[in-house]
Amino acid sequence: MSASSAARTRSAGSYGRGARILSIGIASTGLLTFAYFSIASHVLSSAAAKRIDVLWSVMFVIISVIYRPIEQLLSRTIAERRARGHAAHSLRVPMLIQAGFALVFLVLALALREPIVGDLFEHNEALYDVLIVGTLAYAASYFARGWLAGHQRFELFGGLVLMESLSRVAFAGAVALGIASGQTAVALGVAAAPLVSLVVVPAAFARAGGDGTREGEAGLGREHEIDGPITVDEADAALAGPGTEAVQEAAAHDLSLRRGGGFAIWVSGIMLSEQTLLNAAVLTVDATSSNRSLAGVVFNVLLIARAPLQLFQAIQTSLLPHLAGLEATAGHDAFARAVRTTVLAIAAFAAVVTLGLLLVGPFALRHVFFGQHFVYQAAGLGLIGVGMGLHLISGALNQAALARDRAGAAAGCWMLAAALFVAWMLLPAVPDQLLRAEIGYAGATALLALTLTALYRQGSRGLPAQAAPA
Repeated sequence: MSASSAARTRSAGSYGRGARILSIGIASTGLLTFAYFSIASHVLSSAAAKRIDVLWSVMFVIISVIYRPIEQLLSRTIAERRARGHAAHSLRVPMLIQAGFALVFLVLALALREPIVGDLFEHNEALYDVLIVGTLAYAASYFARGWLAGHQRFELFGGLVLMESLSRVAFAGAVALGIASGQTAVALGVAAAPLVSLVVVPAAFARAGGDGTREGEAGLGREHEIDGPITVDEADAALAGPGTEAVQEAAAHDLSLRRGGGFAIWVSGIMLSEQTLLNAAVLTVDATSSNRSLAGVVFNVLLIARAPLQLFQAIQTSLLPHLAGLEATAGHDAFARAVRTTVLAIAAFAAVVTLGLLLVGPFALRHVFFGQHFVYQAAGLGLIGVGMGLHLISGALNQAALARDRAGAAAGCWMLAAALFVAWMLLPAVPDQLLRAEIGYAGATALLALTLTALYRQGSRGLPAQAAPA
């Protein structure tokens, strides 16, 4: 086996191990998140449980839009530089962008306090306070996630998200056991979770102090082991192909504010669109339905998609730095193999989930997971299962686009699907609003998967079958 093949094998092994480690932590996270809302629905009235659903929906739209882009930026940039043998990674630009996003949120939240408290949370000021504290706390949590993912410290990443979910469900559990009571006690778990999760950060940075030198030495050794002496022609060939300007800038300089800010803005559009697919139905039903508890039912149904999405964040989180490294050092075959393996695994998982929803979904949702008396339809739940699979596949294709520095084109695909989904939810084409949401989600994710597949194939035609020496 050649040195370059061995390096690619080690990279694939690192990706596989990282995905497995993260899957354990984030699978537990998905189950605990489901448990949190299940417990809340049993210990609170339907109206109070709905307000917790709205709090969660609003907060996670916000943090996904303003913080997840920095997680992706750190993950991609650090992984790309590590693949090229660079040990040092400047955090100044990501910190500035993250702080700027957090400040904008705080200013807007303070300015809109009255409509948020009065209209969104039905005059419950405690929920507004939880929204402020929790959203600001997640700034540090998502920054830590990006740093850990870029350095492929997936065991600590998994520990972070697991601690977050455990602490959140503990508050709901305390109410169920009679230790605490009321809506505010359940909601406090949402604010406390990101703060508790940061207990893993000191361990991560303590290890970084000892690993930095070894990583730099390993990177230099890897360059000589894989590449050997290189000529000027070979160096020029290595910098040919898609994303050349971005690769040259990343290799020669620290991340610039212009480049980092542009990437973050496009990914913010992607995250906003994804959260729109998951939450727009809840918000539109809450605003237009005369049944005050129907929005909670729609949230419960879409939680079927949200829980696996949290699980497959493990795959996506480890996939982006893996693909960024392949983009920098390997060719089309290795890149395509990683994407193909991920998509096939997602398709198999989605098929099993959809079959389960068709067979036992209505009974399980009504009698096991949620306390509200509502008759769920198997066909609609099956559509959610199909949409969930297409959503997960779109997430994998999205990571491929980000690894190739195609964030702008990917954002266009997501925004189109999200806009059409919102328009569908506002049109009374299907009188049953729950069925309308189920049909709309499946249709929007199908469109998204098709457009991202077209983008992926367009990028694949521009990649060399085998990479030149880096």
